[in-house]
Amino acid sequence: MRTTLLNVLKPVASTWILFLIAMSVFSILNIDFTLTDFIYRLQGNFWAWKDTLITQKILHKGGKWLSLTMGLATLLLLILSTMVTHLKAYRTPLLYLFSATLISTLLVATIKHLVSMECPWDLDRYGGARDFIGLLNNRPSSIPASACFPAGHASAGYTWIAFYFFFAAIRPNWRWAGLALGLGLGLTFGITQQLRGAHFLSHDLWTVMICWTVSFVLSRFLLTPSVH
Repeated sequence: MRTTLLNVLKPVASTWILFLIAMSVFSILNIDFTLTDFIYRLQGNFWAWKDTLITQKILHKGGKWLSLTMGLATLLLLILSTMVTHLKAYRTPLLYLFSATLISTLLVATIKHLVSMECPWDLDRYGGARDFIGLLNNRPSSIPASACFPAGHASAGYTWIAFYFFFAAIRPNWRWAGLALGLGLGLTFGITQQLRGAHFLSHDLWTVMICWTVSFVLSRFLLTPSVH
């Protein structure tokens, strides 16, 4: 078990080190503010796309329901796999897919409530009333908590990165399509929230890393992929 655990943790640790270095450069170059400044100016220096039909109703609320429906469908298939002969071979992969997506979503939601950071629309720079406090800065107790980090709505898409590992175990030729679906949903939901002023780009990148880590680690314990 120790060797197996080390084999799992080594690539995860290496990837996280590279990610943290990239995030440090990201912060030094002020990429978050540069991009958000551009988006804000594009909308006329206010969040014109915050409550539009397509961003709020369709892509935000609708996106949540889409991901929830996909999760419930996975759970239903998992339950059926305990009873239907033709699905029994997929029981463990379905258990993996349901577990990975659920844990990723819950983990992002938990971190959002443990780590307090403002959304762009909260900041005085973008029409709000608060100053920016970085992730590693001390936060005065007088400032109310704000659950904007990491990107929760994007996790409803990026959690489906697990499709890559799921299909690698049962239909290897479909694994890249599965990855494209997870990334596509995550990018769509993430960009939507950036356009609304709800998140910085870095918030989404943290969400991608969290979802990938959960999917990767669980795949090494639950799946026997045909390819990696």
